[in-house]
Amino acid sequence: MSDIKQDPKDVVFSADDSKKVVAHSETMAEKGDVENRDYAGAVAKTDPVEIRLVRKLDYRIMPILVVMYFLNYIDRNTLAQARLDNLEAELGMEGDFQFNTTISILFVGYVLMQIPSNMLITRVSPSIYMSSWMVVWSIVSACTALVQSYSGMVVCRFLLGVTEAPFYPGATYLLAIFYTRKEVASRIAVLYCAQILATGFAGLIAAGVFSGLDDARGISGWRWLFIIEGCITTVVALAGFWLLPDTPSTTRWLKPKERELAHARIERDKMGDSEEKASVMEGLKQACMDKRTWIFCLMQNFHLAACCFNSFFPTVVKTLGFSKTHTLLLTCPPFVFAAAAAIFMGWSSGRHHERTWHITAGLGTAVLGFVIASSTLNTAGRYVACFIFPVGAYSVNSVIIGWVSSTLSQTREKRAVVLAMTNVAGQIGYIYGAYVWPEYDEPRYGIGFGVSAGFALGAIVCAWWMRGLLRRENERMRVASQGEAVNYYGY
Repeated sequence: MSDIKQDPKDVVFSADDSKKVVAHSETMAEKGDVENRDYAGAVAKTDPVEIRLVRKLDYRIMPILVVMYFLNYIDRNTLAQARLDNLEAELGMEGDFQFNTTISILFVGYVLMQIPSNMLITRVSPSIYMSSWMVVWSIVSACTALVQSYSGMVVCRFLLGVTEAPFYPGATYLLAIFYTRKEVASRIAVLYCAQILATGFAGLIAAGVFSGLDDARGISGWRWLFIIEGCITTVVALAGFWLLPDTPSTTRWLKPKERELAHARIERDKMGDSEEKASVMEGLKQACMDKRTWIFCLMQNFHLAACCFNSFFPTVVKTLGFSKTHTLLLTCPPFVFAAAAAIFMGWSSGRHHERTWHITAGLGTAVLGFVIASSTLNTAGRYVACFIFPVGAYSVNSVIIGWVSSTLSQTREKRAVVLAMTNVAGQIGYIYGAYVWPEYDEPRYGIGFGVSAGFALGAIVCAWWMRGLLRRENERMRVASQGEAVNYYGY
């Protein structure tokens, strides 16, 4: 990206200036914050100027990202609600797995696009790149209302996956280049809450549309749902062109000194000794050759496979025996609790700079909920379980992604690719996970709940595997440092 020279506040400082700021920042940290270093070498914020900068970043970055991701997931998850409004009958869908295929195919497109997208985002303006893709996916989402057959729905869902794919890994990359290791998990938790709340509030939105617009102007309620949500997404996407940031050293709404500090504190906090800049292909090579990348990929694959219930949650709640409208309304409260749990877990993980036990606690809770849900058809018991497993399963995503970002952050290019690879691995879990909820297993859905519990346990095993690797790496670094203050890996 070229420097903007017309306005002094938009001038990007030079590499030499950057090194001086980083060196000064590190010197101040060594003098004043040595006692504040935790077991991994991360330093707590004490400088009022830095605290004000982080608050400014929060106010400017988080609201627009949260709204955009909320709509990203609303558009993706609309199909789950549309199923309750006779979508299958209207499109002539038959058999036990055709609906599952329309769920699964989205993630095929999602997987194919994410890694190339995050390789590209390091070379273009994130604000333009992410907002442009949002405009495109909003058009695809609205055009879903025109579908007249099962095959048409499959094609539309595949294209929606392709066009939605750049957003989430791009958003996590954006947070990773603005926030330190101790800060990023709580911010990703806030971002991820948009997904959780979207899953919950999608039922409320659908209930209102179905009751008020079903057959209006001869158009089915589920078609109106796609049209309305697509149009709203377009409006927000246009706002994103002005509101989203780019990088710490090029963001227009930061003053020059704020840019220097924003850049310096990330440089001071990152792991490893690699150069800041690398080629796109070098970033891909670095990511693929690091065995920790693949462990994180497996961990996230298991975790998101365990979360596949979200596309079938209205169907599960329907087994409680309530009407369509009441079923949609009942899908919301569990996700409100899950969002609160996600924020708490992200905050706690960042505050204590701890990952493994948080993941174990969260996914252990999910396993308990899956077991209860598969063990009873009692209305009260099953609905209580519908609170427990979302709370546990959704609470750890920010912990995992924050762990990935802080561990494999040697260059921006590597971090961008790793975040995309991890998310791709997770979305692959959604592809095959959609098929563990066959219609013939209704109403108990023992296969879906049982397999999901197994996936959650697999993610826990991966977390402890990673903990062991990082502890050994920290010990090696401790011996090599000969008592000097260095950054160690958090676990």
